[in-house]
Amino acid sequence: MAAKYFARPLSNLISELSKLPGIGGKSAQRLAFHILSMEEKDAVGIAEAIIEAKREMKYCSECGNLTDTDPCGVCSDAMRDRTAICVVENARDVAAIERMRDYRGLYHVLHGTISPMDGIGPDDINLKQLVIRLQKNDDVKEVILATNPNIEGEATAMYIARLIKPAGIRVTRIAHGIPVGGDLEYADEVTLSKAMEGRREM
Repeated sequence: MAAKYFARPLSNLISELSKLPGIGGKSAQRLAFHILSMEEKDAVGIAEAIIEAKREMKYCSECGNLTDTDPCGVCSDAMRDRTAICVVENARDVAAIERMRDYRGLYHVLHGTISPMDGIGPDDINLKQLVIRLQKNDDVKEVILATNPNIEGEATAMYIARLIKPAGIRVTRIAHGIPVGGDLEYADEVTLSKAMEGRREM
């Protein structure tokens, strides 16, 4: 569609930008025109940053997090609590938990969830490496399952719990429920149910 109205270089830029998640045709056009209005050095800076990140970022061989060093900064930090591993779906989840600044344990990134509907099974995510880590490391006393509170996340958490509980390792699930500042009347039934399950003594 863009080819009808724009010169080839601009049309190509719009086409490439529209491949990004959450970027439709109109958003891609706005971004493209904004990039063209930038100073050349700034536009080149963006392009070089993309190329550098694509070439230099890799997965940590221990936890699977995105990193430019192997092992990553968390795995190589001697001050981290090695008795706990928090299992998350993707690298963005690691960043979210790290922003909290309360958790000092290690991580394990699955790069997805079990989803039979999409043909994704346990062998298609980074689950085997978690089992290997637990077998090699006797220090781990707790595995915290921090997958998302949706059908795939719950199924993945249950599968992992059944897989590693026989090893005698404590398996916990992060609580889900009413967000701080939220109103009960706007919460759906699943959220309310999880909030009731996760209630604690005052």
